Amino acid sequence: MAAGTPRVFVSHLAGVPVFDPNGDQVGRVRDLVAMLRVGGKPPRLLGMVVEVVSRRRIFVPMTRVTGVESGQVITTGVVNMRRFEQRPTERLVLGEFLDRRVRLVETDEEVTVLDVAIQQLPARRDWEIDKFFVRKGRGGALRRKGETLTVEWSAISGFSLEEHGQGAENLVATFERLRPTDVANALHHLTPKRRAEVAAALDDDRLADVLEELPGDDQVEILGKLAEDRAADVLEAMDPDDAADLLSELPEADKERLLALMRPDDAADVRRLLSYEERTAGGLMTTEPIILRPDATVADALARVRQQDLSPALAAQVYVCRSPDETPTGKYLGTVHFQRLLRDPPFTLVSSIVDSDLVPLTPETPLPEVTSYLAAYNLVSVPVVDESGSLLGAVTVDDVLDHLLPEDWRETDFQGEEGIAGGR
Repeated sequence: MAAGTPRVFVSHLAGVPVFDPNGDQVGRVRDLVAMLRVGGKPPRLLGMVVEVVSRRRIFVPMTRVTGVESGQVITTGVVNMRRFEQRPTERLVLGEFLDRRVRLVETDEEVTVLDVAIQQLPARRDWEIDKFFVRKGRGGALRRKGETLTVEWSAISGFSLEEHGQGAENLVATFERLRPTDVANALHHLTPKRRAEVAAALDDDRLADVLEELPGDDQVEILGKLAEDRAADVLEAMDPDDAADLLSELPEADKERLLALMRPDDAADVRRLLSYEERTAGGLMTTEPIILRPDATVADALARVRQQDLSPALAAQVYVCRSPDETPTGKYLGTVHFQRLLRDPPFTLVSSIVDSDLVPLTPETPLPEVTSYLAAYNLVSVPVVDESGSLLGAVTVDDVLDHLLPEDWRETDFQGEEGIAGGR
């Protein structure tokens, strides 16, 4: 295990308080949610089941967890208060793993799982199950006095998924090895029934990533088969511009109903994008580029650029604006490109190295002009500002390509990995 990635035993997390960044208690940990994987890989930890003050149990993704320390869990403070519902591909670590009888691979000896260790993967926000603390023997006196030992996931049998089978659980576990684009390609070629089963089994973030890569007809079909609360959760997890594109395909009544179920901040971004014509800079832009204040440093900018969830196009530059630093921002001051960040000392203020020569686009700029602008200046992203000079968002080259390519381009089989067997 790499340095800086401490191991945590889940029995020590049961009942510990969960805090937001301000130190206010959100609730207490009641369980952890994992997903089994094929190929002998350790299960991936998806999140925590947290009981809030009203005794409602909610799901907190591990991507929202910033610290797991002795006696407490720290989150980003952004949690969804909808009631937790376990999905077919999910396993409760405390509820289903502890006290389970499994076998040691080397000796075929039966053991009882007493505890499970988890760890965060180096340089990533992903967590996985690392080791098992087990006791030999079959219960009774032997169970109390049997030898205990800590073993790797690969040293036991009794949990792993088989590589074959038609269940959505196996197919979803197989999909985990693929990029969202390749999962979308495989999903597109399933029957509608099978497509709905797999979509129901994917977690919200993964389904959101896959929906963004699917043709519009498939997006509408899948979203329409989800419960409305879950459809709203998935829309929240999508990039605002992709969520707006999807909602624009729905009847007005359905669109408004889903927007009303979304978190107000997320819904506001999507509504703003829906107010622009589709083939304009405003209709193409994302409302979540990297935004920094003038007093931020190069070190601050590089920390933001390193965020795992950012696309390469969005990570290629940061936009310097006066407060507020969420769109619509204060006055837009200029752009700092990634290469420039690599050339200057970490303590340099971004306001001293901004590129203010390029004129930003207005939200009404038509698609052909956006395309010409990106090509003329060799850019992968361009800022969009309103008449008062506030940054509204950024148009990335991938969103432009989506509108320039033929409508059926996503149906081209460009998947570079082996196809998915048993999909139908």
